[in-house]
Amino acid sequence: MSALNEYMDRVRNWGPNPEAKKLQADEVPSPEGLPEEVIISPDARRPNRIPPGQSRTKKWPVLDAYGPPRIDLNAWRFQIGGLVGKPVAFTWAEFLELPRVKVFADFHCVTRWSRLGNLWEGVSTRLLLERAGGARPEARFVLAHGYDQGYTTNMPLDPFLAEDALVAIFHDGEPITPEHGGPARLIVPQLYAWKSAKWLAGVELLAGDQAGFWEDNGYHMRGDPWREERFR
Repeated sequence: MSALNEYMDRVRNWGPNPEAKKLQADEVPSPEGLPEEVIISPDARRPNRIPPGQSRTKKWPVLDAYGPPRIDLNAWRFQIGGLVGKPVAFTWAEFLELPRVKVFADFHCVTRWSRLGNLWEGVSTRLLLERAGGARPEARFVLAHGYDQGYTTNMPLDPFLAEDALVAIFHDGEPITPEHGGPARLIVPQLYAWKSAKWLAGVELLAGDQAGFWEDNGYHMRGDPWREERFR
């Protein structure tokens, strides 16, 4: 079975209410006992996994700037450009054929909720940058671009290239629904969730930091939840 057919089969198995599957039990999901191939985000090993000013939610709230855009998978492209060795673009079928990783990580929204113990599956940001010939020496920052009316968000290169960062297409074993950023969204566990751009269209490597949508509206240029970097 091709990767595309596998993905579509999993979409067909969503059922009438996929959000009902996202409600967690009272017990906090633990990384203990996960298969060896699963990457454990370092913050998911902390004795206290909830950053200052946050509280745990067992749900997965939906928040965004514009709402889900209409995305035609036949026209979908993911582009990597800017200060890279060779800009590249992937079709949806090509993206699905790339090697995948699984990452167990916590997810912290700047609006003060945290969903602990998410299992993401997708393509490592490190691998994607390798396919683009690597970062040029002067690259220091990343600007992520979304399909939702030109949405952008910025971040330093280091958290974008952390071992636990990826472009995810599955969450807890299910394809990511449009409400949560599907078909593909960025996941950068070291930063607040608004940096993990939904409906990802591409990333651009830059020498200087460039504010995105929420950053232009007063949100922090970095967004480390453990330092409570919510606003400028």
